[in-house]
Amino acid sequence: MSHPAVTGASVAVSALDFSWADGTAVFEDLSLAAGRGRIGLVGANGAGKSTLLRLLAGLLRPASGSVTVHGRLAYLPQNITLDTGLRVDQALGIAGTRAALAAIESGDVSEQYFEEVGDDWDVEERALAALGGLGLEGLGLDRTVGEVSGGEAVLLRLAALLLERPDVLLLDEPTNNLDLFARRRLYDAVDSWRTGTLIVVSHDTDLLERVDRIAELRQGSVTWYGGGWSDYRQALAVQQEAAERTLRAADSDLKRQKREMEETRVKLARRQKQSRRLDAQGGMPKIFANTMKNKAEGSAAKLKGVHEDRIQEARERREEAAEAVRADAEIRVELPETAVPAGREVLAVRGLTPVHGTLSGVDLLVRGPERIALVGRNGAGKTTLLRTLLGELEPREGTARVFVPSRFLPQRLDVLDDALTVAENVERLAPGVEEQRVRAQLARFLFRGARSAQVAGTLSGGERFRAALAALMLASPAPQLLLLDEPTNNLDVSGVRQLTGALEAYEGALVVASHDLPFLESVGVTRWLFAGEGLVETTGEGVRALLAGGSPG
Repeated sequence: MSHPAVTGASVAVSALDFSWADGTAVFEDLSLAAGRGRIGLVGANGAGKSTLLRLLAGLLRPASGSVTVHGRLAYLPQNITLDTGLRVDQALGIAGTRAALAAIESGDVSEQYFEEVGDDWDVEERALAALGGLGLEGLGLDRTVGEVSGGEAVLLRLAALLLERPDVLLLDEPTNNLDLFARRRLYDAVDSWRTGTLIVVSHDTDLLERVDRIAELRQGSVTWYGGGWSDYRQALAVQQEAAERTLRAADSDLKRQKREMEETRVKLARRQKQSRRLDAQGGMPKIFANTMKNKAEGSAAKLKGVHEDRIQEARERREEAAEAVRADAEIRVELPETAVPAGREVLAVRGLTPVHGTLSGVDLLVRGPERIALVGRNGAGKTTLLRTLLGELEPREGTARVFVPSRFLPQRLDVLDDALTVAENVERLAPGVEEQRVRAQLARFLFRGARSAQVAGTLSGGERFRAALAALMLASPAPQLLLLDEPTNNLDVSGVRQLTGALEAYEGALVVASHDLPFLESVGVTRWLFAGEGLVETTGEGVRALLAGGSPG
């Protein structure tokens, strides 16, 4: 049943505290208010973005403080699970209304059917329009959910939420499982949002460009920035430049205060030495000498106290300035063993048809350190192709030969043994490599000291990704062909930047299946392949043209 929109749609939290069952604090005294408009919620992995959305949605209860929602709220979580036996109209939540309409149309005028329909006489038209607006025109209300792909399931759930005409809509990483075309449909839905409050958590910078404001969740508090992702990054750069200037000034002031204290100490020492020499020479009566000595000692103590106070104040100013400078760690690693000469044949594929997907008769030759982007619709078989290239799956027909050491990073990150530590996982894939070298390289993947001894099963999502990436890149023999399957799924923006940094050091051939165009463009892709019935070579511009309704070119 439809409802009128609430004009003052908003969400707010006040003095909110929340901790997990093991006592780990997530929020302490958090307050924020979000009114009408499109808001991008960003922050590092572990900052609490998804937790905050679940608190707003009422799925979690705070230990203290309040959560206030004005209007009807709808929430799209990261992981969508739909009963595959449901019909589409049931998944949309309109099956009862459709049944009541059918009964009325057949002549049954029972009051219960009119109550069920309410004002929703056009529910089927609205449902089909909602599906069409998200690119699901041909889905049909009587089909079963089991017939749709994972990306279509996300859009189907979003269509169900939009049919409710919510005043507040919460989206948590909505593009994770969407192909390029489905992403475009989602972008269009965000572009057309005008009715209330939309809050989206995402690492998809193309999506974040479409919001009106960015809310950054960092160290338990929220900072607001006007505009989309580019405006946020620009504002952040200006802030950081100012913060770094302030830090340099604070460093300079602290050094000056220490230097002045040392100069004063030297002057006082000279005076005391001179006083002792005059006293030894009998140059003045003892009573005067004692008076001068006492005055000098009092003066020295006072000056020492003044300088110590100034130094402490300078230290506090320096610490405050340092806190404002972001020190987001970056992966810095050298991998010369992965280098491949420009003309060397790395991979040869002839007439390959994988066992799943639409790809057929694939021919592909990779030479030297090429960087290949593999893009296309969900269901085309990109993951199956990658596994077939490395021999994990047998092809239906054709051949694939790899001529260099290779590694594959799957979406599930199941290359790690959860019972082993991070260091042990790397050592398992690099037998014979000295432990000291393993740990030195792990430090560059941000696993320093005790962190390298952390058990893999206890790692956060971002840490797990870094550990898996380290295990593959530091393997022995060094991989000269690296295949990555949707590597940016579930990574925050900082994690994507860290991955990009690691790949900058990689000197081998790279094949990446991804829907994340900004990421692909950032890693220096040299060839773009669009997966349909076969592999069509295109360009980055060609892929974006596809999104706009053109051809791959």
